[in-house]
Amino acid sequence: MSFARILRLVPAVFLGLSTPALSHELWLAPESYQVETGDSLTVQIKNGEAFEGINLAWYDRRIDRFERLQGGDVSQVTGRSGDIPALVIDDAGDGLMVLAYQSRAQTLTYREWEKFTAFVSHKALHGTLERHADRALPQTGFKEAYSRHAKALIGVGDAAGADRAFGFATEFVALENPYTGDMSDGLSVQLFYNQEPRADAQVEIFARAPDGAVTITTTRTDAQGRAVIGVAPGHDYLLDAVVMREPATDTAAENGAVWESLWAAMTFHVPG
Repeated sequence: MSFARILRLVPAVFLGLSTPALSHELWLAPESYQVETGDSLTVQIKNGEAFEGINLAWYDRRIDRFERLQGGDVSQVTGRSGDIPALVIDDAGDGLMVLAYQSRAQTLTYREWEKFTAFVSHKALHGTLERHADRALPQTGFKEAYSRHAKALIGVGDAAGADRAFGFATEFVALENPYTGDMSDGLSVQLFYNQEPRADAQVEIFARAPDGAVTITTTRTDAQGRAVIGVAPGHDYLLDAVVMREPATDTAAENGAVWESLWAAMTFHVPG
């Protein structure tokens, strides 16, 4: 792991809708990562930094897919426009629940070259600046399209079950169940891009301890797109990885974007 820093954060609740900044993560945050069979469950869509952020409302026009995997069955997730929390599940069922969210593409405009270079450096998007120059793109006033691909693992009842790929443009797949498996040697995950393993990609790891302290580290995937995430009992985790590519979707092209970023995220808890 290449770096680590610990942040002491004051817990806060932020309500409302905000335009997601490109340097910020988006993740699914259940009220509790472990619930009893049949309990109700609320889930926030959050946008922020260092595992703290604002709660986003449910808006159909911003959601491309929202699905629930449990007991081997996949069902569509629906919500009401403007709702915060974004999702309320009246019956959590039984077994491992995997929520999978894919946003529609949005765009932003870079007014400062330094912000783009800082983002590219932070997310280890090697070769992006060189390609930007090779394409003779401007350093200000250019657009980037971005989309989010977030998953949450929630343990319901006995929490039995397994994650799987949903066919998103990019996504994490947990190769072990954090609620039932032996986590003493870490949690194995695999990162995909265009349904293929993504090798040698940076994975940013946000670990929140029971006292609220957040530790941020990075690791890289191997040749099969796999990484082992060191975990500790009682901690919540957010994984994040970003792909940067030339525009490959209609939305990006129609909006005049010259870059398109795809964000993969996964949240889960390790029982204490």
